[in-house]
Amino acid sequence: MSDLILHHYALSPFSEKVRAMLGYAGLDWQSVTVREMPPRPMLAPLAGGYRKIPVAQSGADVFCDTRIIGAEIAALAGKPELVASNAGVDVQDFVARVDLDIFLACIISAGNMTLLRKVLKESSLLDLGRLLWDRIAMGSKAKVKTNSPKQMKRMVEAHLTDLEGKLESHPFLFGDTPNAGDFSAYHSLWFQRDLAEQPRFKRYPKVNAWLDRLQAYGQGNSTQISADQALEQARAATPRPLPDSTQDQALIGKTVSVVPNDYGRIPVEGTLVASTDERWIVARDEDAVGRVHVHLPRQGFVIRAV
Repeated sequence: MSDLILHHYALSPFSEKVRAMLGYAGLDWQSVTVREMPPRPMLAPLAGGYRKIPVAQSGADVFCDTRIIGAEIAALAGKPELVASNAGVDVQDFVARVDLDIFLACIISAGNMTLLRKVLKESSLLDLGRLLWDRIAMGSKAKVKTNSPKQMKRMVEAHLTDLEGKLESHPFLFGDTPNAGDFSAYHSLWFQRDLAEQPRFKRYPKVNAWLDRLQAYGQGNSTQISADQALEQARAATPRPLPDSTQDQALIGKTVSVVPNDYGRIPVEGTLVASTDERWIVARDEDAVGRVHVHLPRQGFVIRAV
């Protein structure tokens, strides 16, 4: 069994992205189910104030954001194609667009009674109300350009049309095998097709077949563990050796705050112990787990001295 732990919940689109990557990579992993919204008191000792899901963990190292989690999966499985920066500019530009603008358009335009019934199977009506209020509050603090519902629907249709064209000549978006672009596009359409059961997919047979091909990889082999067990693994471990720092030399060893620059803008605070071209690593000391190292991507985040 791999020591990789995923803190996630069933209806989380970005968790589905990671679960699909785990399936493609053929990895064993450990699963901890978390609430759909804060507070998450059993996750806080690991990830601090970070509020987005999923979060991954390997011993006393904690990985935030699917960019960093994907890089960890790629390293474990020898699948460099799961990292967008290893691909061409066309893939990187595509990922940047679909991970934010297209994702938000898909999620917001997916709402219907089918989706509502599925959400209610996972939680109570009271919890649903709390979830909606939480998302409204999070959106009010976001720094993301919003579009009207009609514009979002048009964006989704244009996106599906574009993908249908990309899939004319090969089974995956950028060739004969999947890469980071496929998984960045997958999860928002999973939310639309498989959860909301939007009828628009009947007009896009190649997109449907592509989604089925990705899902055929499965989700790896998971073992359910408790949040207490995850904390115990962190307590029993020490953070892995640090990479050489190539950036932000003046901040190394100082207390910093690292925060997403789009939404869910709750900072992670701690001591900056490493800074590379791809990530920041922040050390945090917690009574419940001892010292942990939190890995956060440079892309989509900002850092400042506290």
